[in-house]
Amino acid sequence: MIQERLRGTGVALVTPFTKELDVDYEALRKLLDFVLDGGVDYLVINGTTGESVTTSAAEKAEILQQVKRHVNGRVPLVYGLGGNNTQHVLDSVAATDLQGIDAILSVSPYYNKPSQQGIYQHYVQVANALPVPVILYNVPGRTGSNVTGETTLKLANHDNIIGVKEASGNLEQCMHIAKHKPKDFMLISGDDLLTLPMVTFGAEGSISVLANAFPGKFAGMVRQALDGDFKQASATLLSFVDINPLMYEEGNPVGVKAVLERFGVCKPYVRLPLIEASSGLKDRLYKLL
Repeated sequence: MIQERLRGTGVALVTPFTKELDVDYEALRKLLDFVLDGGVDYLVINGTTGESVTTSAAEKAEILQQVKRHVNGRVPLVYGLGGNNTQHVLDSVAATDLQGIDAILSVSPYYNKPSQQGIYQHYVQVANALPVPVILYNVPGRTGSNVTGETTLKLANHDNIIGVKEASGNLEQCMHIAKHKPKDFMLISGDDLLTLPMVTFGAEGSISVLANAFPGKFAGMVRQALDGDFKQASATLLSFVDINPLMYEEGNPVGVKAVLERFGVCKPYVRLPLIEASSGLKDRLYKLL
């Protein structure tokens, strides 16, 4: 059952670039080895942390094939496929080679600010079109609209929707979902620092940005929490409190790429309108490291 295989830590992979802003496939393979050696449970490819809005369809397809070849079945693969034009998402579904993909992570439509019924109908059409299961992604701080608990629970009854990555920051909403969801519908934390609190009331792990740079430490924390060792997990969580805000201060994945540069995994380059971390941000990150 795919829900069991997606329990734990998924890493929302960054997409490494060269100085010329081409996709750096050598660094991508290095990143894959880094996070897999750290013990993450699954990978999320071409998600929003992967700068999916500034990578072309051809680049997305090549990234996916490179990851499939390098990972070679070692962990489950989740592919980011969403947008604010429902028909374009459906066209992307038809054009994407989903062989070897275990699930789709689909961000709620952004900018348009649709009604809850519009969000519901969007996801139903996407889930109906996909041959693999769908994980909803609610991140109102970026999309401009919240997928309410009621809408999530309504979608949870769809046969091909298996979970939600919840990044609303609203723990009461998350608790409502946890209380009323079907048994095998997954509640997944989309906010690294809220992962531990969410596990206490039923979340089954996290899709994480921090796990790019700290895969062993973050995945260990999630395992401790899922095993009920909240004392040790809490100590690890608190060690992330100072560095986590710096990940996002100048945009995501600007901060985490700066840390990955420090660790020798990939370069810090990002595509416009994002720009590389400022020297001031790097200085503060490196002091914490």
